Amino acid sequence: MTDTEARLKALMLRGLDGDAAAYHVLLSLLNGRLRVYFARRMGDAPGDVEDLVQETLMAVHTRRATYDRAQPFTAWAFAVARYKLIDHWRRRRVRMAVPLDDYVEVLASTDPEPGAAMDLDRLLDTLPARQSALVRDVKIEGLSLAEAGARAGVSEGAAKVALHRALKTLTERMRGRADR
Repeated sequence: MTDTEARLKALMLRGLDGDAAAYHVLLSLLNGRLRVYFARRMGDAPGDVEDLVQETLMAVHTRRATYDRAQPFTAWAFAVARYKLIDHWRRRRVRMAVPLDDYVEVLASTDPEPGAAMDLDRLLDTLPARQSALVRDVKIEGLSLAEAGARAGVSEGAAKVALHRALKTLTERMRGRADR
């Protein structure tokens, strides 16, 4: 665990326990880190960086009860940021394909990018294969329900139902309510 992770996690835990000053410090520190995170990814629209930072801070605040105290904080926070970024691109109908070569330095780095520690694949592997594929296709790859359903060999309606059930199961597992 890095010093930054340890500090941010400690502030989050204190904030969850009612320490408003620690929570304020956490959000201030997270603000700067999110600004860098989004600035790297929004080269063509730097004006949207501040909006994304604020949306993410609001999401962190409203979803703080879903944070699992046993997990790294930065992985959780930057997963929220990543989904805010994906939502932003979807609203603007942006489809991006980024070659792996662009991330060689990040992948080879001994100090991974915040959020890289979260083992999303392991969590998705706990779902039935079709549900896992739908979550990956719709929520990660950005395919429409119709496209993901066609890939899975089901109708758009069936894909929607299966995706909803998969997300509900994942939410329950993240909250510790279901068997892992």
